[in-house]
Amino acid sequence: MLLRSTLIYAPAILLTRISALLLLVIATRLIDQVEYGLLALVVTVGELTDSAVTNWLRISLLRLGGKGEISRGSMALAARVLAVTTLIGLGIAFAAAGLVAPERWADFATAVCAYLIVGAVSRFGLTLLQMQQRHGAYSLLEFLRAALQLALPVVAVMVAPHSFLVVSLASSAATLLAGVIGLRLALQQTVSGAARFTAAELFALGIPLIALALVSLGLNSAERVLLKLYYDAGAVAIFAASYALARQPIDTIANAINMGGFPEMVSRFDSDGPQAAAMLISQQMSLLARLTFPVAALLMVLSHEVADFLLPSDYLGPVGALFPLIAVAVVAANFTTFVFQNVIHAHKRPWLLIITVLPGSLVTISLSLLFIPPLGEIGAGIALAGGMISNLIATIIVAQRLMPLPVEWGNLGLSLLIAIATGAAGWAGSALVADMIAFFRLAAGGLSGGAVFFGLTMLFHPGETRAFANKVRARLGMA
Repeated sequence: MLLRSTLIYAPAILLTRISALLLLVIATRLIDQVEYGLLALVVTVGELTDSAVTNWLRISLLRLGGKGEISRGSMALAARVLAVTTLIGLGIAFAAAGLVAPERWADFATAVCAYLIVGAVSRFGLTLLQMQQRHGAYSLLEFLRAALQLALPVVAVMVAPHSFLVVSLASSAATLLAGVIGLRLALQQTVSGAARFTAAELFALGIPLIALALVSLGLNSAERVLLKLYYDAGAVAIFAASYALARQPIDTIANAINMGGFPEMVSRFDSDGPQAAAMLISQQMSLLARLTFPVAALLMVLSHEVADFLLPSDYLGPVGALFPLIAVAVVAANFTTFVFQNVIHAHKRPWLLIITVLPGSLVTISLSLLFIPPLGEIGAGIALAGGMISNLIATIIVAQRLMPLPVEWGNLGLSLLIAIATGAAGWAGSALVADMIAFFRLAAGGLSGGAVFFGLTMLFHPGETRAFANKVRARLGMA
Protein backbone atom coordinates (compact mmCIF):
# COMPACT_ATOMS: atom_id res chain seq x y z
CA MET A 1 0.00 0.00 0.00
CA LEU A 2 2.77 2.45 0.92
CA LEU A 3 4.60 1.82 -2.35
CA ARG A 4 1.38 2.30 -4.31
CA SER A 5 0.46 5.59 -2.62
CA THR A 6 4.05 6.80 -2.96
CA LEU A 7 3.97 6.17 -6.70
CA ILE A 8 0.61 7.95 -7.00
CA TYR A 9 1.73 11.12 -5.26
CA ALA A 10 5.45 11.15 -6.09
CA PRO A 11 5.19 12.42 -9.70
CA ALA A 12 3.06 15.42 -8.73
CA ILE A 13 5.22 16.26 -5.73
CA LEU A 14 8.36 15.76 -7.80
CA LEU A 15 7.14 18.18 -10.45
CA THR A 16 6.35 20.85 -7.87
CA ARG A 17 9.87 20.46 -6.45
CA ILE A 18 11.43 20.57 -9.90
CA SER A 19 9.42 23.70 -10.63
CA ALA A 20 10.65 25.31 -7.41
CA LEU A 21 14.21 24.27 -8.25
CA LEU A 22 14.07 25.76 -11.74
CA LEU A 23 12.60 28.96 -10.33
CA LEU A 24 15.45 29.07 -7.81
CA VAL A 25 18.02 28.73 -10.60
CA ILE A 26 16.37 31.48 -12.65
CA ALA A 27 15.54 33.86 -9.80
CA THR A 28 19.00 33.80 -8.24
CA ARG A 29 20.43 34.88 -11.59
CA LEU A 30 17.84 37.49 -12.58
CA ILE A 31 17.00 39.31 -9.36
CA ASP A 32 19.22 41.00 -6.83
CA GLN A 33 20.47 38.84 -3.95
CA VAL A 34 18.76 41.09 -1.39
CA GLU A 35 15.46 40.83 -3.30
CA TYR A 36 15.78 37.04 -3.38
CA GLY A 37 16.44 37.05 0.36
CA LEU A 38 13.25 39.04 0.95
CA LEU A 39 11.36 36.61 -1.29
CA ALA A 40 12.68 33.72 0.82
CA LEU A 41 11.58 35.49 3.99
CA VAL A 42 8.07 35.92 2.55
CA VAL A 43 7.89 32.14 2.14
CA THR A 44 9.33 31.61 5.64
CA VAL A 45 6.84 33.90 7.37
CA GLY A 46 4.03 32.66 5.11
CA GLU A 47 4.71 28.99 5.87
CA LEU A 48 4.92 29.62 9.58
CA THR A 49 1.66 31.55 9.68
CA ASP A 50 -0.01 29.13 7.27
CA SER A 51 0.75 26.24 9.63
CA ALA A 52 -1.52 27.96 12.16
CA VAL A 53 -4.06 29.18 9.62
CA THR A 54 -4.74 26.17 7.37
CA ASN A 55 -2.45 23.20 8.07
CA TRP A 56 -4.09 22.47 11.41
CA LEU A 57 -7.47 22.34 9.66
CA ARG A 58 -6.15 19.86 7.09
CA ILE A 59 -4.96 17.52 9.82
CA SER A 60 -8.17 17.92 11.81
CA LEU A 61 -10.36 17.21 8.78
CA LEU A 62 -8.33 14.15 7.80
CA ARG A 63 -8.46 12.88 11.37
CA LEU A 64 -12.19 13.48 11.88
CA GLY A 65 -13.39 12.82 8.34
CA GLY A 66 -10.91 10.12 7.40
CA LYS A 67 -11.59 9.12 3.81
CA GLY A 68 -14.78 8.77 1.79
CA GLU A 69 -17.77 10.99 1.15
CA ILE A 70 -17.92 14.54 2.51
CA SER A 71 -21.22 16.14 3.47
CA ARG A 72 -21.92 19.73 2.44
CA GLY A 73 -22.53 20.57 6.07
CA SER A 74 -19.04 19.39 7.00
CA MET A 75 -17.53 21.34 4.14
CA ALA A 76 -19.42 24.55 5.00
CA LEU A 77 -18.46 24.33 8.68
CA ALA A 78 -14.81 23.84 7.82
CA ALA A 79 -14.93 26.74 5.35
CA ARG A 80 -16.32 29.12 8.00
CA VAL A 81 -13.63 28.13 10.44
CA LEU A 82 -11.00 28.57 7.75
CA ALA A 83 -12.25 32.08 6.91
CA VAL A 84 -11.98 33.21 10.54
CA THR A 85 -8.52 31.78 11.09
CA THR A 86 -7.29 33.25 7.81
CA LEU A 87 -8.34 36.74 8.96
CA ILE A 88 -6.36 36.19 12.15
CA GLY A 89 -3.41 35.08 10.07
CA LEU A 90 -3.52 38.30 8.05
CA GLY A 91 -3.21 40.28 11.26
CA ILE A 92 -0.18 38.23 12.25
CA ALA A 93 1.34 38.82 8.81
CA PHE A 94 1.10 42.61 9.19
CA ALA A 95 2.82 42.46 12.58
CA ALA A 96 5.54 40.10 11.33
CA ALA A 97 6.30 42.36 8.37
CA GLY A 98 7.18 45.22 10.70
CA LEU A 99 9.62 43.00 12.58
CA VAL A 100 11.25 41.11 9.71
CA ALA A 101 11.43 43.76 6.98
CA PRO A 102 10.65 47.22 8.40
CA GLU A 103 12.45 48.87 5.50
CA ARG A 104 10.00 47.26 3.01
CA TRP A 105 7.02 46.84 5.31
CA ALA A 106 4.19 47.49 2.85
CA ASP A 107 5.56 45.25 0.10
CA PHE A 108 6.43 42.47 2.54
CA ALA A 109 3.02 42.53 4.25
CA THR A 110 1.22 42.49 0.89
CA ALA A 111 3.22 39.49 -0.31
CA VAL A 112 2.67 37.48 2.88
CA CYS A 113 -1.07 38.26 3.00
CA ALA A 114 -1.50 37.13 -0.60
CA TYR A 115 0.46 33.97 0.21
CA LEU A 116 -1.88 33.19 3.11
CA ILE A 117 -5.14 33.84 1.27
CA VAL A 118 -4.33 31.73 -1.79
CA GLY A 119 -2.75 29.07 0.41
CA ALA A 120 -5.98 28.72 2.39
CA VAL A 121 -8.04 28.23 -0.78
CA SER A 122 -5.60 25.76 -2.30
CA ARG A 123 -5.03 23.72 0.86
CA PHE A 124 -8.78 23.43 1.49
CA GLY A 125 -9.55 22.18 -2.01
CA LEU A 126 -6.69 19.68 -2.01
CA THR A 127 -7.64 18.39 1.45
CA LEU A 128 -11.19 17.72 0.29
CA LEU A 129 -9.86 15.80 -2.72
CA GLN A 130 -7.54 13.82 -0.46
CA MET A 131 -10.46 12.93 1.83
CA GLN A 132 -12.48 11.84 -1.20
CA GLN A 133 -9.59 9.57 -2.24
CA ARG A 134 -9.38 11.31 -5.63
CA HIS A 135 -5.67 10.78 -5.99
CA GLY A 136 -5.57 11.33 -9.73
CA ALA A 137 -7.29 14.72 -9.53
CA TYR A 138 -4.97 15.72 -6.68
CA SER A 139 -1.90 14.82 -8.70
CA LEU A 140 -3.11 16.61 -11.84
CA LEU A 141 -3.74 19.80 -9.88
CA GLU A 142 -0.28 19.64 -8.38
CA PHE A 143 1.09 19.26 -11.91
CA LEU A 144 -0.86 22.35 -12.94
CA ARG A 145 0.30 24.36 -9.94
CA ALA A 146 3.92 23.37 -10.55
CA ALA A 147 3.78 24.50 -14.17
CA LEU A 148 2.08 27.79 -13.32
CA GLN A 149 4.41 28.49 -10.39
CA LEU A 150 7.32 28.29 -12.77
CA ALA A 151 5.82 30.15 -15.73
CA LEU A 152 4.16 33.10 -13.99
CA PRO A 153 7.07 34.07 -11.69
CA VAL A 154 9.52 33.79 -14.60
CA VAL A 155 7.37 36.23 -16.58
CA ALA A 156 7.24 38.46 -13.50
CA VAL A 157 11.04 38.38 -13.15
CA MET A 158 11.40 39.42 -16.77
CA VAL A 159 8.95 42.29 -16.32
CA ALA A 160 10.13 43.52 -12.89
CA PRO A 161 13.59 42.12 -12.08
CA HIS A 162 14.07 44.42 -9.09
CA SER A 163 10.92 43.58 -7.12
CA PHE A 164 10.43 40.52 -4.93
CA LEU A 165 6.79 41.60 -4.50
CA VAL A 166 5.91 41.09 -8.18
CA VAL A 167 7.53 37.64 -8.21
CA SER A 168 5.76 36.64 -4.98
CA LEU A 169 2.36 37.80 -6.27
CA ALA A 170 2.87 35.88 -9.51
CA SER A 171 3.58 32.70 -7.52
CA SER A 172 0.47 33.31 -5.41
CA ALA A 173 -1.63 33.76 -8.55
CA ALA A 174 -0.50 30.34 -9.76
CA THR A 175 -1.46 28.74 -6.44
CA LEU A 176 -4.85 30.49 -6.48
CA LEU A 177 -5.75 29.29 -9.96
CA ALA A 178 -4.93 25.66 -9.18
CA GLY A 179 -6.67 25.94 -5.81
CA VAL A 180 -9.92 27.30 -7.26
CA ILE A 181 -10.05 24.45 -9.78
CA GLY A 182 -9.38 21.90 -7.04
CA LEU A 183 -12.06 23.37 -4.80
CA ARG A 184 -14.58 23.29 -7.63
CA LEU A 185 -13.79 19.64 -8.41
CA ALA A 186 -14.14 18.68 -4.75
CA LEU A 187 -17.46 20.48 -4.31
CA GLN A 188 -18.96 18.63 -7.27
CA GLN A 189 -18.79 15.36 -5.36
CA THR A 190 -19.91 16.44 -1.91
CA VAL A 191 -23.14 14.88 -0.67
CA SER A 192 -26.08 16.51 1.07
CA GLY A 193 -26.26 16.30 4.83
CA ALA A 194 -25.38 17.98 8.07
CA ALA A 195 -21.87 18.36 9.40
CA ARG A 196 -20.47 15.09 10.70
CA PHE A 197 -18.45 16.88 13.35
CA THR A 198 -18.80 20.08 15.32
CA ALA A 199 -16.70 23.21 15.44
CA ALA A 200 -15.80 22.21 18.99
CA GLU A 201 -14.41 18.90 17.74
CA LEU A 202 -12.41 20.69 15.04
CA PHE A 203 -10.94 23.12 17.54
CA ALA A 204 -10.31 20.40 20.10
CA LEU A 205 -7.80 19.01 17.62
CA GLY A 206 -6.90 22.34 16.07
CA ILE A 207 -6.15 24.64 19.00
CA PRO A 208 -3.16 22.54 20.14
CA LEU A 209 -1.88 22.60 16.54
CA ILE A 210 -2.27 26.38 16.40
CA ALA A 211 -0.40 26.68 19.68
CA LEU A 212 2.17 24.30 18.26
CA ALA A 213 2.72 26.61 15.29
CA LEU A 214 3.40 29.51 17.65
CA VAL A 215 5.76 27.44 19.79
CA SER A 216 7.45 26.25 16.58
CA LEU A 217 8.50 29.79 15.73
CA GLY A 218 11.98 29.13 17.03
CA LEU A 219 12.27 25.72 15.37
CA ASN A 220 11.04 26.70 11.93
CA SER A 221 12.22 30.23 11.27
CA ALA A 222 14.36 31.70 14.04
CA GLU A 223 17.61 31.12 12.20
CA ARG A 224 16.49 33.02 9.07
CA VAL A 225 14.98 35.93 10.99
CA LEU A 226 18.06 36.28 13.20
CA LEU A 227 20.31 35.98 10.16
CA LYS A 228 18.43 38.92 8.64
CA LEU A 229 18.69 40.94 11.88
CA TYR A 230 22.41 40.23 12.41
CA TYR A 231 23.43 40.48 8.74
CA ASP A 232 21.06 41.34 5.86
CA ALA A 233 18.65 39.80 3.35
CA GLY A 234 21.61 38.79 1.18
CA ALA A 235 22.81 36.37 3.87
CA VAL A 236 19.28 34.97 4.08
CA ALA A 237 19.35 34.47 0.30
CA ILE A 238 22.50 32.32 0.50
CA PHE A 239 21.11 30.21 3.36
CA ALA A 240 17.66 29.88 1.76
CA ALA A 241 19.09 28.83 -1.61
CA SER A 242 21.27 26.15 0.01
CA TYR A 243 18.33 25.01 2.14
CA ALA A 244 16.07 24.69 -0.90
CA LEU A 245 18.61 22.62 -2.84
CA ALA A 246 19.44 20.30 0.06
CA ARG A 247 15.84 19.95 1.21
CA GLN A 248 13.89 19.32 -1.99
CA PRO A 249 15.05 15.79 -2.93
CA ILE A 250 14.56 14.45 0.60
CA ASP A 251 11.22 16.18 1.14
CA THR A 252 9.88 14.99 -2.20
CA ILE A 253 10.28 11.35 -1.22
CA ALA A 254 9.08 11.79 2.37
CA ASN A 255 5.95 13.72 1.41
CA ALA A 256 5.05 11.19 -1.27
CA ILE A 257 5.28 8.38 1.29
CA ASN A 258 3.17 10.17 3.88
CA MET A 259 0.56 11.67 1.54
CA GLY A 260 -1.22 8.37 1.14
CA GLY A 261 0.14 6.74 4.29
CA PHE A 262 -1.38 9.18 6.80
CA PRO A 263 -5.07 8.75 5.84
CA GLU A 264 -4.57 4.97 5.69
CA MET A 265 -2.89 4.98 9.09
CA VAL A 266 -5.69 6.85 10.86
CA SER A 267 -8.26 4.66 9.11
CA ARG A 268 -6.54 1.50 10.39
CA PHE A 269 -6.23 2.99 13.86
CA ASP A 270 -9.99 3.60 13.98
CA SER A 271 -11.06 0.33 12.36
CA ASP A 272 -8.40 -2.20 13.43
CA GLY A 273 -6.85 -0.65 16.52
CA PRO A 274 -3.50 0.78 17.63
CA GLN A 275 -1.54 -2.38 16.86
CA ALA A 276 -2.44 -2.30 13.16
CA ALA A 277 -1.62 1.40 12.96
CA ALA A 278 1.71 0.86 14.71
CA MET A 279 2.70 -1.79 12.17
CA LEU A 280 1.93 0.55 9.27
CA ILE A 281 3.89 3.42 10.87
CA SER A 282 6.82 1.07 11.43
CA GLN A 283 6.74 0.08 7.76
CA GLN A 284 6.60 3.76 6.82
CA MET A 285 9.64 4.44 9.01
CA SER A 286 11.64 1.71 7.25
CA LEU A 287 10.62 2.89 3.79
CA LEU A 288 11.49 6.47 4.72
CA ALA A 289 14.97 5.40 5.85
CA ARG A 290 15.53 3.22 2.80
CA LEU A 291 14.74 6.00 0.34
CA THR A 292 15.91 9.19 2.09
CA PHE A 293 19.18 8.12 3.72
CA PRO A 294 20.95 7.51 0.37
CA VAL A 295 19.63 10.79 -1.05
CA ALA A 296 20.94 12.67 1.98
CA ALA A 297 24.32 10.96 1.61
CA LEU A 298 24.61 12.01 -2.04
CA LEU A 299 23.67 15.59 -1.18
CA MET A 300 26.42 15.69 1.43
CA VAL A 301 29.22 14.45 -0.82
CA LEU A 302 28.08 16.30 -3.95
CA SER A 303 27.25 19.63 -2.31
CA HIS A 304 29.84 21.63 -4.25
CA GLU A 305 28.85 20.03 -7.55
CA VAL A 306 25.14 20.75 -6.98
CA ALA A 307 25.79 24.36 -5.98
CA ASP A 308 28.33 25.00 -8.75
CA PHE A 309 25.86 23.75 -11.35
CA LEU A 310 22.71 25.48 -10.08
CA LEU A 311 23.72 28.68 -8.26
CA PRO A 312 25.55 31.87 -9.20
CA SER A 313 29.10 32.24 -7.93
CA ASP A 314 28.20 34.73 -5.18
CA TYR A 315 26.00 32.08 -3.50
CA LEU A 316 28.66 29.38 -3.25
CA GLY A 317 30.79 30.32 -0.23
CA PRO A 318 29.50 28.16 2.66
CA VAL A 319 27.67 25.39 0.74
CA GLY A 320 30.21 22.70 1.62
CA ALA A 321 29.36 23.03 5.31
CA LEU A 322 25.69 23.98 4.87
CA PHE A 323 24.52 20.97 2.81
CA PRO A 324 25.45 18.29 5.39
CA LEU A 325 23.87 20.31 8.21
CA ILE A 326 20.67 20.92 6.25
CA ALA A 327 20.44 17.31 5.04
CA VAL A 328 20.67 16.02 8.62
CA ALA A 329 18.08 18.57 9.75
CA VAL A 330 15.63 17.65 6.96
CA VAL A 331 15.94 13.90 7.58
CA ALA A 332 15.34 14.46 11.30
CA ALA A 333 12.35 16.70 10.55
CA ASN A 334 10.77 14.12 8.24
CA PHE A 335 11.15 11.30 10.75
CA THR A 336 9.64 13.57 13.39
CA THR A 337 6.66 14.62 11.28
CA PHE A 338 5.90 11.53 9.24
CA VAL A 339 6.63 8.82 11.81
CA PHE A 340 6.44 9.81 15.45
CA GLN A 341 4.03 12.75 15.18
CA ASN A 342 1.68 10.43 13.31
CA VAL A 343 1.39 8.40 16.52
CA ILE A 344 0.23 11.49 18.37
CA HIS A 345 -2.24 12.43 15.63
CA ALA A 346 -3.67 8.90 15.60
CA HIS A 347 -4.47 9.18 19.31
CA LYS A 348 -6.04 12.64 18.84
CA ARG A 349 -3.61 14.11 21.36
CA PRO A 350 -2.16 17.04 19.38
CA TRP A 351 -1.47 19.09 22.52
CA LEU A 352 1.41 16.68 23.18
CA LEU A 353 3.13 18.11 20.10
CA ILE A 354 3.68 21.36 21.99
CA ILE A 355 5.74 19.47 24.56
CA THR A 356 7.83 17.86 21.83
CA VAL A 357 8.47 21.05 19.86
CA LEU A 358 9.39 23.31 22.77
CA PRO A 359 12.88 21.81 23.34
CA GLY A 360 13.69 22.09 19.64
CA SER A 361 12.60 25.73 19.50
CA LEU A 362 14.66 26.62 22.54
CA VAL A 363 17.70 24.82 21.15
CA THR A 364 17.34 26.52 17.74
CA ILE A 365 17.04 30.00 19.26
CA SER A 366 19.94 29.38 21.66
CA LEU A 367 22.23 28.03 18.95
CA SER A 368 21.21 30.86 16.61
CA LEU A 369 22.16 33.49 19.17
CA LEU A 370 25.40 31.65 19.88
CA PHE A 371 26.60 30.79 16.36
CA ILE A 372 25.01 33.19 13.86
CA PRO A 373 26.90 36.34 14.97
CA PRO A 374 30.37 34.80 14.39
CA LEU A 375 29.55 32.23 11.67
CA GLY A 376 26.69 33.72 9.65
CA GLU A 377 25.01 31.20 7.36
CA ILE A 378 26.92 28.25 8.80
CA GLY A 379 25.77 29.26 12.28
CA ALA A 380 22.18 29.22 10.98
CA GLY A 381 22.76 25.69 9.66
CA ILE A 382 24.11 24.54 13.03
CA ALA A 383 21.06 26.02 14.78
CA LEU A 384 18.67 24.35 12.33
CA ALA A 385 20.27 20.91 12.67
CA GLY A 386 20.49 21.13 16.46
CA GLY A 387 16.88 22.17 16.80
CA MET A 388 15.52 19.45 14.48
CA ILE A 389 17.50 16.71 16.21
CA SER A 390 16.28 17.92 19.62
CA ASN A 391 12.71 17.94 18.32
CA LEU A 392 13.09 14.38 17.00
CA ILE A 393 14.41 13.09 20.32
CA ALA A 394 11.60 14.73 22.30
CA THR A 395 8.95 13.42 19.88
CA ILE A 396 10.32 9.87 20.05
CA ILE A 397 10.13 9.91 23.86
CA VAL A 398 6.50 11.09 23.88
CA ALA A 399 5.32 8.87 21.01
CA GLN A 400 6.88 5.70 22.42
CA ARG A 401 5.12 6.25 25.72
CA LEU A 402 1.84 6.70 23.89
CA MET A 403 2.14 3.75 21.49
CA PRO A 404 5.42 1.83 21.27
CA LEU A 405 6.41 1.25 17.66
CA PRO A 406 8.00 -2.03 16.55
CA VAL A 407 11.23 -0.55 15.19
CA GLU A 408 12.88 -2.62 12.46
CA TRP A 409 16.45 -1.98 13.62
CA GLY A 410 17.93 -4.36 11.09
CA ASN A 411 16.31 -2.51 8.18
CA LEU A 412 17.36 0.88 9.58
CA GLY A 413 20.96 -0.26 9.99
CA LEU A 414 20.99 -1.75 6.51
CA SER A 415 19.58 1.50 5.09
CA LEU A 416 22.37 3.42 6.80
CA LEU A 417 25.03 1.11 5.36
CA ILE A 418 23.53 1.40 1.86
CA ALA A 419 23.51 5.18 2.29
CA ILE A 420 27.19 5.22 3.27
CA ALA A 421 28.08 3.05 0.27
CA THR A 422 25.95 5.28 -1.99
CA GLY A 423 27.69 8.40 -0.72
CA ALA A 424 31.14 6.86 -1.10
CA ALA A 425 30.37 5.82 -4.68
CA GLY A 426 29.02 9.28 -5.46
CA TRP A 427 32.16 10.94 -4.11
CA ALA A 428 34.42 8.53 -6.02
CA GLY A 429 32.52 9.02 -9.27
CA SER A 430 32.79 12.79 -8.99
CA ALA A 431 36.48 12.63 -8.04
CA LEU A 432 37.29 10.63 -11.19
CA VAL A 433 36.25 13.61 -13.34
CA ALA A 434 37.37 16.32 -10.94
CA ASP A 435 38.88 18.44 -13.73
CA MET A 436 35.61 18.65 -15.69
CA ILE A 437 32.80 21.20 -15.32
CA ALA A 438 30.21 20.91 -12.55
CA PHE A 439 27.55 19.21 -14.70
CA PHE A 440 29.78 16.26 -15.55
CA ARG A 441 31.06 15.94 -11.97
CA LEU A 442 27.48 15.93 -10.71
CA ALA A 443 26.35 13.45 -13.37
CA ALA A 444 29.26 11.09 -12.65
CA GLY A 445 28.68 11.23 -8.91
CA GLY A 446 24.92 10.81 -9.23
CA LEU A 447 25.15 7.89 -11.63
CA SER A 448 27.80 6.13 -9.53
CA GLY A 449 25.86 6.60 -6.30
CA GLY A 450 22.56 5.66 -7.94
CA ALA A 451 24.01 2.48 -9.41
CA VAL A 452 25.33 1.38 -6.01
CA PHE A 453 22.03 2.23 -4.33
CA PHE A 454 19.91 0.25 -6.79
CA GLY A 455 22.36 -2.62 -6.85
CA LEU A 456 22.48 -2.99 -3.07
CA THR A 457 18.72 -2.54 -2.79
CA MET A 458 18.14 -5.32 -5.28
CA LEU A 459 20.63 -7.49 -3.41
CA PHE A 460 19.14 -7.05 0.06
CA HIS A 461 15.46 -6.47 -0.84
CA PRO A 462 14.86 -8.48 -4.02
CA GLY A 463 11.15 -9.12 -3.44
CA GLU A 464 10.27 -5.52 -2.67
CA THR A 465 12.43 -4.27 -5.53
CA ARG A 466 10.57 -6.47 -8.01
CA ALA A 467 7.23 -5.34 -6.58
CA PHE A 468 8.28 -1.70 -6.87
CA ALA A 469 9.47 -2.20 -10.47
CA ASN A 470 6.16 -3.88 -11.36
CA LYS A 471 4.20 -0.99 -9.88
CA VAL A 472 6.33 1.52 -11.79
CA ARG A 473 5.71 -0.37 -15.04
CA ALA A 474 2.00 -0.49 -14.25
CA ARG A 475 1.92 3.25 -13.64
CA LEU A 476 3.81 3.94 -16.86
CA GLY A 477 1.46 1.64 -18.73
CA MET A 478 -1.54 3.50 -17.35
CA ALA A 479 0.05 6.80 -18.41
